Amino acid sequence: MKRCFLPKISIILFLLACLSSCKPGQSGTQSDVINSLRATRVMLPNGWSLTTPGKSLSLGDLPLNVAVSSSGKWMAFTNNGQGTQSITLINRADETVSDEITIPKSWVGLAFSGDEKGLFASGGNDNLVRIYQNKDGKLSETGQIVLGEPWPKQSISPAGLCLDDEAQRLYVVTKDDSALYTCDAVTRQVLRREHLPAEAYTCVLSPDKSLLYISLWGGEKVLLYDLKKRTTSGSVAVGSHPNDMVLTRDGRYLFVANGNENTVSVIEVAARRVVETLTTSLFPDAPAGSTPNGLALSEDEKTLYIANADNNCLSVFDVSERGESRSLGLIPTGWYPTTVREVDGKIYVANGKGLTSLANPGGPQPTMTAAERAKAEYIGSLFQGNLSIISKPDDNLLAGYTQLVYENTPYTKERESTSEGQKGNPIPRTVGDPSPIKYVFYIIKENRTYDQIFGDMSEGNGDASLCLFPENNTPNHHALAREFVLLDNFYVNAEVSADGHNWSMAGYATDFVEKTWPTSYGGRGGTYDYEGTRQVAHPKEGFIWDYCQRAGVSYRTYGEFTSQGKPNLKVLEGHYDPNYHGYDLSYKDVDREAAWEKDFDALVAANAVPHFNTVRISNDHTSGMRIGAPTPQAAVADNDLALGRFVEHLSKSPIWKESVVFVVEDDAQNGPDHVDAHRSVALVIGPYVKRNYVDHTMYSTTSLLRTMELILALPPMSQYDAAATPLWRSFTAQPDARLYTARANNVPLDQRNVAVNKHSIRSGELNLTVPDAINDVEFSEIVWKAVKGIDSPMPAPRRSTFVWAKPEDEEGEGDFDDD
Repeated sequence: MKRCFLPKISIILFLLACLSSCKPGQSGTQSDVINSLRATRVMLPNGWSLTTPGKSLSLGDLPLNVAVSSSGKWMAFTNNGQGTQSITLINRADETVSDEITIPKSWVGLAFSGDEKGLFASGGNDNLVRIYQNKDGKLSETGQIVLGEPWPKQSISPAGLCLDDEAQRLYVVTKDDSALYTCDAVTRQVLRREHLPAEAYTCVLSPDKSLLYISLWGGEKVLLYDLKKRTTSGSVAVGSHPNDMVLTRDGRYLFVANGNENTVSVIEVAARRVVETLTTSLFPDAPAGSTPNGLALSEDEKTLYIANADNNCLSVFDVSERGESRSLGLIPTGWYPTTVREVDGKIYVANGKGLTSLANPGGPQPTMTAAERAKAEYIGSLFQGNLSIISKPDDNLLAGYTQLVYENTPYTKERESTSEGQKGNPIPRTVGDPSPIKYVFYIIKENRTYDQIFGDMSEGNGDASLCLFPENNTPNHHALAREFVLLDNFYVNAEVSADGHNWSMAGYATDFVEKTWPTSYGGRGGTYDYEGTRQVAHPKEGFIWDYCQRAGVSYRTYGEFTSQGKPNLKVLEGHYDPNYHGYDLSYKDVDREAAWEKDFDALVAANAVPHFNTVRISNDHTSGMRIGAPTPQAAVADNDLALGRFVEHLSKSPIWKESVVFVVEDDAQNGPDHVDAHRSVALVIGPYVKRNYVDHTMYSTTSLLRTMELILALPPMSQYDAAATPLWRSFTAQPDARLYTARANNVPLDQRNVAVNKHSIRSGELNLTVPDAINDVEFSEIVWKAVKGIDSPMPAPRRSTFVWAKPEDEEGEGDFDDD
């Protein structure tokens, strides 16, 4: 097996070649193109950047797949986001949107009929395949193939599909019941259903129509199904999360993207073996974070394009010599590219999250009509996808594109072991170096933006008009931010709780998480499978507790990744407090904190306090206006008091001098922010944390993780935490071990919702038993009205491209360098 990548020395030489090849004197046109793209660079809130070449066409919410008609005239994209789900039909000749049709529920499956007049599309959790007629570029639904009863009566969820046009057989593989459905495309009946060993992503038909190749998303295999014998005829082991596949026209080689490990497997079909593995990351042996999830062969089948969703680029390989592939370079794309095709010398890339991040001050506001609510700036559907149409570059331009991709990428191999920092700072620069901090407490809360809590703090960049829970409601949050550090340039990596708890615990969210949560959050069915309850959602190397276990670092969890008093992960067995309540809005956070105190004190007495502790206090989520439930102000006051008491109790303990507390919201979905929809609340607290300091440095969820990893001598879990800036500027080498005294609540914790109105009635109908099993646009509006009043005026919506300038270094403090 051969691995193909750009080795470190080759990268340096390659970039030097890029620089020389793009000199104006040698290639003015290419240089102009590259410089023009460089001038339009957009930084994302996660610290990565975009420079997107080519023409752009708007698609829908989260485009995940494309079907190209037999003549190449039509391209259909399925948009599978949280907002409106649809199919966009592109007329490739004039590169315009010919039609867009809404689908109630959908997912990745999409296939044209051979005559280009029919289009088959997954109907998602309606558990059917929808059939459309394409009449001169206009789509209309003409029928359905029903696989079963709609969710929740049955869990099926059709995923990839392919059509045998001659036999009029449609093959559908499924995500939730792990099955292959064989359907008659004429009678529109299911002929048979056969169980598969794991969740499937897509399927590809062999040229002679005798075999079906099925990527087992949850099984690390490609299954070969014999269509004549109607039985499995073998499988080939590939990487983690095999998703998209492409087969050569002669049927001899199958390329398989492995989304959970930065690779593409090249299978020699006759031998049924992997003949080489292509590494798609920008550096060799990189941790998770490239996420290859879309493949395309050039029309001459000599070039393979690989969509790296989390690196925002295409990897380009010369595959003309099978088994001897070589990297040609990289092409920058938009945000989270999901699918790619080459047709007539042009490269078509669908970018799942579009071209930029946005502010959302027009989000959960109080006076919205139903029509306005549908257009609200909710983070889950804020980032609309687009299609980039890129002319196939020559070698010189590809070299320039490659250079841009490296410029856009903050991750390097050196940053895995040595990070930005300062000599003598409590946050080590090098993994394994000692820190005076020995105990890390990591508190995870729910769903608030910066402006919602700290918008009233004049010390930071806040908008008081968007502040729902000001200092009177959150005295401890404000006191901790003032006594220690106010972080007003902090952004969560996630959009919602589903990916938020994964980013918070792994520095990464897998392709399964990213591609499935929008369906659930859009009210289209499916279960909440994102906190350790479903193996296919897990990063290949696990979560931060797995890294602690492998490194011999003691750990314990309080409520995070537990359900009904039991851990959701094997790694947490024996490392949790069974008396600590997980997510349950009917249970007070102050009672959770009291349970933690009892467990903590026993561990202190036994000299057995773990070095890493995750603690979930989540009632700042609130129950909206539900009758009898705490008011939003009371729920947040409860959360605030629990946090204050936690810090006070820790500060009075014998390990305080060696401790640090990090506080983060898993996401920022339930509110507005005038800077960006990802900007959120984060706190850092402890004797080695600076006092009365405002840190304007741009940080992210993965910045917190990187800081904790450096303290605990853990390696980074993904390219994102490896690249993230640790919070060394917020720390000091001179400890100040003054105690913290919790501020009393000003809002009664037992204050209950009593008013009967449409919002309180609706709150009672919402499912609040698990995080985010509700329409969050609607819920956010309810919370706003509960706090601001029914007739509070709505701020005018405002959108902004994300802009950031790196802060100047403080005197005597040095940045990361390669020396």
